[in-house]
Amino acid sequence: MQHVATHARDQRVAMPFRLLVIGIISFLTLVDLFAAQAILPSLTRAYGVTPAEMGFAVNASTLGMAVAGIAIALLAGRIDRRRGIWISLACLAVPTMLLGTMPDLATFTALRIVQGVFMSAAFTLTMAYLAEHYSATDVASALAAYVTGNVACNLFGRLMSASLASSFGLEVTFFVFAALNLAGAALVYFTLQRMAPMNASMAKSPFAAWVAHFRNPPLRAAFGLGFIVLFVFLGTFTYVNFVLARTPIALSPMSLGFVYFVFLPSVFTTPLAGRAVAAIGTRPTFWASFAVAAAGLPLLLIADLTAVLAGLVLIAAGTFFAQAAATGFVSRTATTERGAASGIYLASYYLGGLAGSAVLGVVFDMFGWTETVAVLGIALALAALLTFQLRDPR
Repeated sequence: MQHVATHARDQRVAMPFRLLVIGIISFLTLVDLFAAQAILPSLTRAYGVTPAEMGFAVNASTLGMAVAGIAIALLAGRIDRRRGIWISLACLAVPTMLLGTMPDLATFTALRIVQGVFMSAAFTLTMAYLAEHYSATDVASALAAYVTGNVACNLFGRLMSASLASSFGLEVTFFVFAALNLAGAALVYFTLQRMAPMNASMAKSPFAAWVAHFRNPPLRAAFGLGFIVLFVFLGTFTYVNFVLARTPIALSPMSLGFVYFVFLPSVFTTPLAGRAVAAIGTRPTFWASFAVAAAGLPLLLIADLTAVLAGLVLIAAGTFFAQAAATGFVSRTATTERGAASGIYLASYYLGGLAGSAVLGVVFDMFGWTETVAVLGIALALAALLTFQLRDPR
């Protein structure tokens, strides 16, 4: 009995360290996804293209992430989690370093897609690792730590890229992020425990599992919500850069990096999503998240830096909270083949980001910022309606 008690105490002591490691792995996995957005105006000038063209090129990584999310979900049962994660991060350093050579726009776009493939592979396998390695009581904390690392890379990754680009140039910026990818691979290699791959023969056909998931109305709704969440988030934080860089606000590239302190409140609010669902239920949590994000939209139209920053704080807090709630909802609702459900959700999520950058880029170029914000409002309204399809699993 004393041995069991000592083991339990050691586990409680080790858990904060494990959560910290999980958060750092998340940071180093997804930092490339968002860091390039902070230097969009600089990239647009360097390549001599329109904001929509550069916005699509930078966010093309979401296409690779969507495709890889589906592929990894199909093959996850045959892949050793730890090995797959560290190899994906090591391979991620290659396209990141090549971006530092400043290739033509088509090659830049292709390299961003390849980055997305490796980021998504590492992301999906890490989610599977957490679900399989941690107990039911600890997995919620592990997932929250991973999403919080995602929030942190949105903040500090953007700050880092803006600072590096301003001080040393775009080429050095990408070389530094390639080094971070390698650091992530080393951290996974030395900290995550080895786990044998699942016995794929014991699982049903992945396609049969997908059909079952799509026949589940709450899961279908969750996939749609994932699409809308990144549509709104990526659409907002891609094109607001151009609003902040031009008159009357006219921020410098270095100052533009500091704008991303708007993510700081989300670092503290996002881990509370699980508690909110437990306290008030799934639907009210999502509606509250979308209401917070929607409250920030009108502030984006005021030609004042303070107002725009306040709006961005609300949109970041609302969408990150919804993302954390949706991730947990899919994990709870998919009682079988969770890997397939996670793959479908992540594919939907990243396709939403790609659609946000493409559709809103056209709206921004053709009509302007006011119309872009109006489309964001319509998307949040659709998300609120879709939330009616959710129900708390019993």
